Amino acid sequence: MINVLPLTIESLVAILLLLTILYCIRLNEQLKRLKADGSSMQQTIAELITATESAERAIAGLKTTVREADETLGERLKAAERYTVEMRSNAAAGAEVLNRLSKIAGARLMGTEPEDEPAKVVEPKSIVAAAQAFADRARARAKGLAA
Repeated sequence: MINVLPLTIESLVAILLLLTILYCIRLNEQLKRLKADGSSMQQTIAELITATESAERAIAGLKTTVREADETLGERLKAAERYTVEMRSNAAAGAEVLNRLSKIAGARLMGTEPEDEPAKVVEPKSIVAAAQAFADRARARAKGLAA
């Protein structure tokens, strides 16, 4: 029995060594997979960095475009406001001239001088005829001055 005990101990040590070797092989394979995953992870990170830089450049370009469009639009809006004010003042002046012409034409049709009173209702055809006569006289005077 004495001979069996050392053989049993050495057998157990051999089995433990075999299990240790198998465990080391398994760990080695896992380490290889981790290294492969690490390199693919580094490649993915590099691609993400490149994509981020490209996106940042595109955003900067868009910001510049938006700034330029905003400035152009602002200038156009200011110009449109100026034209609107001019058109309103011109329309008011035109309405005033038309009102005066209506008063003059209406007063002359009735044989009186124009007054500051509100104009009486007159036929539109007579107003047109009076305006035409007024324009003809103005042309005749202009031709007389030019000759």
